[in-house]
Amino acid sequence: MWALFLWLFKNMNLEQLIEQTLDGMGYELVDLERAANGLMRVFIDHKDQVTQIMIDDCEAVSRQLTYLFEVDHIKYERLEVSSPGIDRPLKKLADYQRFAGEMANIKLKLPMDIAGSGRKNFTGRLQEVNESAEAQAQLAILFEHEGEEQILEFGLADVDKARLVPVYNFKGK
Repeated sequence: MWALFLWLFKNMNLEQLIEQTLDGMGYELVDLERAANGLMRVFIDHKDQVTQIMIDDCEAVSRQLTYLFEVDHIKYERLEVSSPGIDRPLKKLADYQRFAGEMANIKLKLPMDIAGSGRKNFTGRLQEVNESAEAQAQLAILFEHEGEEQILEFGLADVDKARLVPVYNFKGK
């Protein structure tokens, strides 16, 4: 049994390895970036999705990942662990489900023909995920085009980048 666990552990990719480790700690992996000069950035959020990520959370994850990378011989020079920020990236279908009703910036891989204009960038309100639809059109965003509201349907595979629109609240309300 132990040998099977070690074999599975060694044959995971880096993202799966980090996801499994974070899952056991009560966090989810939001994004993973590998940058020049061996920099590895890990963006985390709480699985309960209620509390905010604090510096203590980042420290705990950093310690655990440093140990994991040392044991598993993963090469990196510097590790940064942080919250996803107020302009949180949307990567998984679960992100779109969680943030339905929120404003988002969506950049598609290919332009969509909206009234004769080939647009790739849309800003609007995320709609509920349509799980009964085919995979190509499970997602939708309500946006304004030439003074009229329109709904654009698309699939997760169509998305190049997606982020929440930051909401600044300086009054604490």
